[in-house]
Amino acid sequence: MACPSCTAVAEGKPMPPPWRNPQVVTSALSGLLLVIGFFGAKLGLPPLPETGLYILAVIIGGWFFGREAIEELVKERAIGIELLMSVAAVVAGLMGQWAEAAMLVFLYSISEAAEGYTEERTRHAIRALMDLAPKTALVVRDGKEMRIPVEALRVGDVFIVHPGEAVATDGEIIDGRSSLNQAPVTGESVPVEKVMGDTVFAATLNGEGALTVRVTKTIADNTLARIIQLVEEAQASKGKSQRFIERFGKRYSPAVLGVGILLALVPGLLGMGWEEWLTRATVFIVAAAPCALVISIPITLVAAIGTAGRNGILIKGGVHLENLAKVRVVALDKTGTLTVGRPQVTDIVPLTGHNETGVLSVAAALELRSQHPLARAILDRAESEGLRPQAAEDFTSLTGAGAKGRIDDETVYIGSPRLFADFDADLDSAKGRIESLQCEGKTVVLVGTKTAVHGLVAIADPLRPEAREAIAGLKRAGIHKVIMLTGDNPLAAQAIAQQAGIDEVFAELKPEDKTRKVEELDKQYGRVVMVGDGVNDAPALAAAHVGIAMGAAGTDVALETADVALMADDLSRLPYLVRFSHRNWSVIRQNLALSVVVIGTLIVGAVAGTFSLPVAVIAHEVSEFVVIASGLRMLKA
Repeated sequence: MACPSCTAVAEGKPMPPPWRNPQVVTSALSGLLLVIGFFGAKLGLPPLPETGLYILAVIIGGWFFGREAIEELVKERAIGIELLMSVAAVVAGLMGQWAEAAMLVFLYSISEAAEGYTEERTRHAIRALMDLAPKTALVVRDGKEMRIPVEALRVGDVFIVHPGEAVATDGEIIDGRSSLNQAPVTGESVPVEKVMGDTVFAATLNGEGALTVRVTKTIADNTLARIIQLVEEAQASKGKSQRFIERFGKRYSPAVLGVGILLALVPGLLGMGWEEWLTRATVFIVAAAPCALVISIPITLVAAIGTAGRNGILIKGGVHLENLAKVRVVALDKTGTLTVGRPQVTDIVPLTGHNETGVLSVAAALELRSQHPLARAILDRAESEGLRPQAAEDFTSLTGAGAKGRIDDETVYIGSPRLFADFDADLDSAKGRIESLQCEGKTVVLVGTKTAVHGLVAIADPLRPEAREAIAGLKRAGIHKVIMLTGDNPLAAQAIAQQAGIDEVFAELKPEDKTRKVEELDKQYGRVVMVGDGVNDAPALAAAHVGIAMGAAGTDVALETADVALMADDLSRLPYLVRFSHRNWSVIRQNLALSVVVIGTLIVGAVAGTFSLPVAVIAHEVSEFVVIASGLRMLKA
């Protein structure tokens, strides 16, 4: 059930039109000969030329699938649908029903060509993404600007992207700022602001500013090339239901041929009329051929995986798309998944006559030379408020507690409440506020001297703006329970869970604990999806029924680890993905039901002698076209 001539489309080249496809051409020629023979007979064409036209139609139209049937039988010792159709056509012809044989061959060959061509078009739509990348890049070498083919770009090269141009390959911005349309890679509909130090991806469209970019990946290894490769591999892989149908077909087709032979021989040997039962046997073989059944799943999966890929979601095979439709529980990592993954200053509380600006300025001066992870949050807040503090003198890191330094000839400290309690500083006025902020899951640092606290700075990794609606969307999409798995402390985890609408929280988990918890949840509630960053959460992603990596664009580890990769750092894609998997499974079920009903009806009619060969052929091929059209509904996002 494949189009051999449809698989040689070169990457980046336009899809050839149908009239240049040999299988389409031979099928059309077969149909033309059938029409000439039919109307020629009506107009008085002698029987011999009429039969000759029909025989020629059978030979030309059956060239591809007939040859495939013989190769399968000889090389693989397998009886497939192609052999069933070939036998039916030959038997019909030998019985003198060459017009019926020609009709069978034409309709089957055109459905084969349509299936193969349609499947290739869905694959080509993904490969066409490569055309979005420019063919040349403006490179700076030896102080000179020159245009070179993108294939000649090397890691470390520097190239310039003017406003309105597409980025040649993955790289890091070393000068300039602009907004970039990343839709081809991540599926994001809104342009993303990029500044010096940010990563840019091949084929993304530059907005209003010029950018100077250092190449980090060549054209063969960049994110766009990886997307195309992974989607094509996924489309070539098979889902569980598809594998079942193929195994079923390998047994079913020989059984159909065997029953057809028995229908032709047994009644005749019993004196019930050779010609009548030979006709019924031929009709039965056509009617029982499982064409629509066999293509109902792959055509749907190929279309669905291609559509998801164009929308920034990489699904690494039909089996994962099918599994997604069956999940009942979604488990999410906290840091970097539910939260933005970057600590931010949320509150500045001045005390003892100080103001917010003064507290922040002192904190930033102390943190300028600090290596603590929370220092970046304080410095970012200071920068956003336009503060440019000088680094504190005599800076000293107090391991596990904070830091100290001299500012305006005064020794000041920044650190945990425990540090200032050890100094015996007066914390009475701050104690209530500290406890309140800590109950919200925030980390509180104090700024002041050994005797007086100047103010509090609360820091937290904030919830993603879209997180709460995404969790609600998952529940509307049919997910029964949403759970957080995190290595963070219980207070911070509960605070984020309450904001996001999470049902249950498991905190202070090591990577191996997350893996064990995923397995426990699977036994307790049913199929589990694990959503994480694809690096620290790799064991849990592997243990889950489906592992989903967030923000995988440009991240090789995330692309390799997960079953599904969301290229954009956007939680709102999760509910869409779950609904998309349900829609895909619904289309597959509808196609399977239609195929079974049509085949069952045709078999009964064939054995009873109700259906003639033309009726069986037309009904059989129409059902195949309907299934193809139904599967292609998944091309719609």
